[in-house]
Amino acid sequence: MTTESQRPKGREGALSSLNAAIDALSLAGDVSSITPAKVAFDSASILLTTIRVGFSSSYPCYRLMSNVRRTQ
Repeated sequence: MTTESQRPKGREGALSSLNAAIDALSLAGDVSSITPAKVAFDSASILLTTIRVGFSSSYPCYRLMSNVRRTQ
């Protein structure tokens, strides 16, 4: 019997977590009837979407840039 988690690890796990958080925030924004809360949920969802796009499209570039900064 294995007790190991079935969650994806590494980069895929991070993207999966971001997707789940974005979906949850979108749902919370849709069902909220309080305008300031709706705006906060929508803003957080947009922020996480931006992070997801940047993380998934420029991940190798980010690692390269962090190495360059470290050597300077």
